[in-house]
Amino acid sequence: MTRAIPNVLTIAGSDSGGGAGIQADLKTFSALGVYGASVITALTAQNTHGVRAIHAPDSAFVTAQLDAVFEDIRIDAVKIGMLANADIVRAVAAALRRYRPAHIVLDTVMLSKNGHALLAPDAVAALREELLPLAGLVTPNLPEAAALVGANGQAADEAAMRQHGEALRSLGARAVLMKGGHLGGSESPDWLIDETGSHRLGAARVDVKQTHGTGCTLSAAIAALITQRPSWLDAVTDAKAYLVGALRESTRLQVGTGIGPLHHFHRWW
Repeated sequence: MTRAIPNVLTIAGSDSGGGAGIQADLKTFSALGVYGASVITALTAQNTHGVRAIHAPDSAFVTAQLDAVFEDIRIDAVKIGMLANADIVRAVAAALRRYRPAHIVLDTVMLSKNGHALLAPDAVAALREELLPLAGLVTPNLPEAAALVGANGQAADEAAMRQHGEALRSLGARAVLMKGGHLGGSESPDWLIDETGSHRLGAARVDVKQTHGTGCTLSAAIAALITQRPSWLDAVTDAKAYLVGALRESTRLQVGTGIGPLHHFHRWW
């Protein structure tokens, strides 16, 4: 019998420039062989130079989108990105508790690549209390992890990364991928911390300017691949390999004059 193609849902904001958010997620899903559905939590006016404006829909409309998708489509995994405000965080959490998808990847989006706030300050507590306990995997960068655990500053080394990851697990997340891109240096080490222990995932830093949507793409790739791999470690490892390829080939694209997007379809174009 032919195996059914997985269906993966992204719950995130829209990027009018096409490099991050919903657009990056759906490209990643297609590139990795899954069908993508979407629930849009915010509209952004942005390009490769940054975010100019944000419009968040009423949380009731977010709930309507979630109900429409889950009531009709088998969802094998969920990726969560930009949620904008506390009401939307709570609406998403309520829907996930109702429908109980098998795999949830939470990308704790708080700032854009250019430093624009994508999550209201009062929503951080809601994210911590409502969504972390539902997440199969949470994928914070170092500043996001520090904000969630209430640390004075972001982790400055890999030992502190692991400490923040363990703190996030104590808040309810079953697995944590601590992304080390903010450490600097020639390597970009990540740490996956789950019930089996701590796993270091090293990779040489790819020196390109086109890095818009990196976090969105990685979390979307993990959500796509967890439906096709036996463990978070396998899904994360293969997702990182896909991301490295998309970064390396990003110079083939000519999109905007600021921080450009990754090449999501580098294997085919």
